[in-house]
Amino acid sequence: MNEFIDLLAKRRTVPIPKLEGPGPDAEELQTLLTIAARVPDHGKLVPWRFLVIEGEARQRIGEVIAAAFQADEPSASPERIAQERGRLAHAPLVVGVVSSVRPHAKIPDWEQQLCAGAVCMNLIVAARAMGFSATWLTQWFAFDRRVLDVLGLEPHERMAGFLHVGRPREIPADRDRPDLAKIVTRL
Repeated sequence: MNEFIDLLAKRRTVPIPKLEGPGPDAEELQTLLTIAARVPDHGKLVPWRFLVIEGEARQRIGEVIAAAFQADEPSASPERIAQERGRLAHAPLVVGVVSSVRPHAKIPDWEQQLCAGAVCMNLIVAARAMGFSATWLTQWFAFDRRVLDVLGLEPHERMAGFLHVGRPREIPADRDRPDLAKIVTRL
């Protein structure tokens, strides 16, 4: 097996609390984003964009997440609110991938949304190849308009995901994978 196939075959999702710093430096981040953006893009529409969330911004946006949560759950314990406040604080870097569909007569919305998903996967693979790990999550606040407004999403935009990037303290054991005999149809 070559090195790239081996990297893909051994890819694991590292739980966010097991990610630590240091995160990517400015040059590494530029490389990650450049590779993430190198996906099939019918019509060259670039139907995605990035939100780089690092440093103090992780806590500032965490306050918005906690406030939205507390507004919906006024009886939540302080510990539970603190958990929401820390959603973006575990990894040293969080990259939000925004799906930004462009109206087009020949390129359907669905294809453009899949393109944003490919951006997320490219970022995960690039991070792993560079010695980092990236965990792709959405969570409830990726669909909450109060949080999305603070993040600057337009009404037509959606979060494809938040990719938490850091150095893995450990690589978890592999989990069960799909049985190809159950999911492959030969025609």
